[in-house]
Amino acid sequence: MVRKVIDLECLLPPDEQGKPRQYHEQASHRIGYGDPELLPARPGYGFDNYRNIFRKRVDPSKAAGESKKPEGHKEGHKGGQSIKEFVAELDREGAEVSVVGRVDNYVLADVVAEFPNRFFALASISPFDGMRGVREFEHLIKERKLNGLRVAALYNNLAASDRRYYPLYAKCAELDVPVRIYSTMNYANDRPYDLGHPRHLDQIAMDFPELRIDAALSGWPWVNDLVGLMRRHPNLYCDTSAHHPQYFGVPGSGWEMFIQFGNTLLQDKIMVGFSKDSFGLTIPQSVALYEKLPLKDKVIEKWLYGNAKEFLRC
Repeated sequence: MVRKVIDLECLLPPDEQGKPRQYHEQASHRIGYGDPELLPARPGYGFDNYRNIFRKRVDPSKAAGESKKPEGHKEGHKGGQSIKEFVAELDREGAEVSVVGRVDNYVLADVVAEFPNRFFALASISPFDGMRGVREFEHLIKERKLNGLRVAALYNNLAASDRRYYPLYAKCAELDVPVRIYSTMNYANDRPYDLGHPRHLDQIAMDFPELRIDAALSGWPWVNDLVGLMRRHPNLYCDTSAHHPQYFGVPGSGWEMFIQFGNTLLQDKIMVGFSKDSFGLTIPQSVALYEKLPLKDKVIEKWLYGNAKEFLRC
């Protein structure tokens, strides 16, 4: 029997022609100005450094070709899938709801329109767009039926506690939608490594106590800091995206306090992001690894499903 789950990090597959749906591959004229004067990064530097750090990670563009093709996959798609095929795959794997972002907002809105209540869609809005961005965000939530905000300091080089995000946080609080904030170390060695430090969440949670915040990627290597902050702020949660589940239980990995409190005082605060595009694992394979962690059965159920159901209100 496939266990029912809610996935906090789901990446849409390439389309039927194999073209990525990621937001940076889409037209960027709708919102945000970019930096046309920036020179191309030197080879192997900046974001390219991720290839040096995570040599064994699965390349999403090659994943379908390197692993067993999912049921329903059609040859000639160059590794891509239709959204209908992708939803069928997620259904077989037990994913009741999947959180998606990192896609052009209007592409994402079209997916949500085709499959309402199936995806929990997070809008990407530049903090540099000021009130123009806030109005665009409100339009995306109210008219295009997106579900929340995605903040990734890793990409725009602006820590999440910067006041330029505050109009967006205020709008999230007003509309009663959550925000997912990148909260972990980054390996892009052309920008500060601690842009995603959990300390940035503290000021946000103090200023917007009613705002539901998901600390994406669970704060590693500052895990203990995040554990303390989740104890401190009632509406601060986290998710495990981008971390292989087998390492949470390895002594010396830095996750010891996370597991201890996640099994006790913070058992209602932790959600799971499967990041199946990164590890080449099906959701049931990842679930089996979570089930092997030193967690109580009722806690595993909360991590995999119940906590996200409460946080997302889906």
